[in-house]
Amino acid sequence: MPITVITADITTLTVDAIVNAANETLLGGGGVDGAIHRAAGPALLAACHVLPQVAPGVRCPAGEARITPGFALPASWVIHTVGPVWHGGGRGEAALLESCHRNALHLAHEHDLHSIAFPAISCGAYGYPAPLAAKVALGTLSEAVSGDPALDLVLCCYSEPMRIVFQTALTSL
Repeated sequence: MPITVITADITTLTVDAIVNAANETLLGGGGVDGAIHRAAGPALLAACHVLPQVAPGVRCPAGEARITPGFALPASWVIHTVGPVWHGGGRGEAALLESCHRNALHLAHEHDLHSIAFPAISCGAYGYPAPLAAKVALGTLSEAVSGDPALDLVLCCYSEPMRIVFQTALTSL
């Protein structure tokens, strides 16, 4: 299966695109988002500033995705997606998280990108329980690779405990 789960700093990966677990403004933040903005350099922030707002202060609503160049990153592109904030699972969080992955893959397909690294979207400050997020993410990604064997997908976890959660979910598919 062309999905691997690793522990690494996503900003160091040489892939066609890395996925940014962004906030709706796309203007940087903490966690993965802040790390990607720091590593890509100020040109990434400038590129995000010119993306149109769909509502005041919102360039990318939860579940959607946008793409920019990777600038100083080893990855050529950054696909920004906004995961759901966890509210207990009753507010459509799973559907939004699935949509994040599907929309990121759609942009990758549109730009003829084949190697894509995803972080554990929504598992940090947004509070999504990692085992539940892993099941949604890897279910969506495994469906995508079964339909397109040219895809090479990496689930990049920042810590070894998170990698174990996602590897367990992958193994149980």
